[in-house]
Amino acid sequence: MQLILELNDDEGCWRVRAITLESAGRDMGAPSIRVLVVEDFEPWLRFISSELQKLSNLQAIGEVSDGQEAVQQAQELQPDLILLDIGLPTINGIEAARRIREVSPASKILFVSENRSPEIAEQALNTGAGGYVLKSDAASDLLPAIKAVLQGKRFVSPSLAGHFLVATTVSTQTVSMMIMLFTGIR
Repeated sequence: MQLILELNDDEGCWRVRAITLESAGRDMGAPSIRVLVVEDFEPWLRFISSELQKLSNLQAIGEVSDGQEAVQQAQELQPDLILLDIGLPTINGIEAARRIREVSPASKILFVSENRSPEIAEQALNTGAGGYVLKSDAASDLLPAIKAVLQGKRFVSPSLAGHFLVATTVSTQTVSMMIMLFTGIR
């Protein structure tokens, strides 16, 4: 820990501020968003790591290759963001995300998967994840998806987004019809 004396210009008095090495690094422009990468295929792990280096405020704090390890590391590290594959050893990414929600509820989750099934993507998003990026679209979509999820927005790869728009439209129509039925409006 380091102590810093600051002069508060508004009041003309000194105050003492204690900072840790970690917060001092943030003050100096060091990475501030802590990312846990969960991927069992080494070439994809390298690709994701190289993409993370393109944004100076992202710091990979851990890399794990199976679902159970992901849950343990999420609990221990409490990352800001978790990039999570679905097809993992021990437990799959969807189950890992459910368990991560319990041990690290503040962590944002972005799925990065080769699985193109809209049903699987929907299951993944229903865990509370902020987004779903197809690996085939990752070269163009990964960084925008990370930015969106960190801002609290939902991101779905464009090649899957059509499914979710249709699902939203259907459910809006269903709600409208139910309101009309209940209120007697035809």
